[in-house]
Amino acid sequence: MKTYKFKVNSTPYEAKILKEDGDVISLELNGTSYDVTLEREEEKPKEAPKAAPTAVASGSAPAGGGAQGTINSPLPGTITEIFCKVGDAISVGQKVMTLEAMKMENDIESDKAGTVKEIKVNKSDSVMEGDVLIVVG
Repeated sequence: MKTYKFKVNSTPYEAKILKEDGDVISLELNGTSYDVTLEREEEKPKEAPKAAPTAVASGSAPAGGGAQGTINSPLPGTITEIFCKVGDAISVGQKVMTLEAMKMENDIESDKAGTVKEIKVNKSDSVMEGDVLIVVG
């Protein structure tokens, strides 16, 4: 049995691989069991190395330098604290909420800088992975 420890947005996780059967892996993530089906991509030919890395922008930033977008829930759980309000300026890495999942408190940190335009959840709300928590503009 392989065990992996990692962090997503400063939230610690422990994944234990219980069984591998072809493209299906049975694993335990922070005490909850999942069956995961792997999707394999066809291998692409390797490109020649570039002289310097380049960044590709997927949108434009509004005036004031903030990024538009959303802050989403990284996993299912219950919102226990909200540390910002509509109109607040937030920065990357700032703690904006606490989410309880599997009896653990997880800090939700902003991955965007900007102004809080909308808070889509309230304290005690249950959320699913990927649910929009905050709209930033």
